[in-house]
Amino acid sequence: MSRIFGAVRQNGYVVRDIQAAMKHWIEVMGVGPWYYMDRVKTDWFRHRGQDSSVAMSIALANSGDLQIELIQQRNDAPSLYREFLDAGHEGLQHMSYWSHDYQALYDKAIGLGYRVGHEGQIGGDKGRFAYFDTQAHPGTVIEISDISGTKGPFFERVRQAALSWDGTRPIREVGGGIS
Repeated sequence: MSRIFGAVRQNGYVVRDIQAAMKHWIEVMGVGPWYYMDRVKTDWFRHRGQDSSVAMSIALANSGDLQIELIQQRNDAPSLYREFLDAGHEGLQHMSYWSHDYQALYDKAIGLGYRVGHEGQIGGDKGRFAYFDTQAHPGTVIEISDISGTKGPFFERVRQAALSWDGTRPIREVGGGIS
């Protein structure tokens, strides 16, 4: 439990091959089902304060209450994902904290001196997310995500599906509006 952000709700892995990563999690780890978005549509995305046209695929599944996110960036647009890969890393890139009062948590982090590495919005004004530039060690980037909109119920659907997953339909394609 973070005294600043609360409980970790998601571990995010940046991968070069999302299909291979899902296969590994399904076959080796026994985790699924995966909700796969081939092309995630962001309302807007900024890297270090500048607009960026990042293209990415995302897959989500749960292991207990912890959501696992796989991210494959599909272009060379500036992002913390690209920086992570360009530094020779692949794997755990961030831990995410979720909030129903996103703006208060965002303002608290900024007030404590955290700097935004990249941020964006998916699915309207209650779909914001921010990654703070805490890359001193791979896997320690902090993400905060607003779950007061459509993401919250979607994330709960992913969690519920994992509770009773029997191994069938391990990958379930969905539209790209939710992350």
